[in-house]
Amino acid sequence: MTREEFEGLVSEALDRIPAELTRLMDNVAIFVEDEPPPDLDRGDLHPEEPELLGLYEGTPLTDRGEWYAGVLPDRISVYMGPTLRLCEREGGGRELVIEEVEITVVHEIAHHFGIDDERLHALGYG
Repeated sequence: MTREEFEGLVSEALDRIPAELTRLMDNVAIFVEDEPPPDLDRGDLHPEEPELLGLYEGTPLTDRGEWYAGVLPDRISVYMGPTLRLCEREGGGRELVIEEVEITVVHEIAHHFGIDDERLHALGYG
């Protein structure tokens, strides 16, 4: 899959998020990256997760206060390489990639809204 195709899948996943939610998103930018940074602290990853598929960096909406002004946008990164490798290992094709991208996008946006990993796992977005 080309980077352009993968970026298209991320865009389509964003388009499927209800407008009621996307209107509430504030000061956040979404990027497609080839790989996670090699020096990234993976301390909070679950042992069964061999690679990071996405990452939210910023201040969740639930933690923002009066002090939150003039800051750089939060950042959501979706990692193409790990996503494609995971889908290949699981024997899936394009449909599995679409599913994993959508799960990753929803998962990282949920962090923007202040939803933690434990709740996401309970909702099936682990």
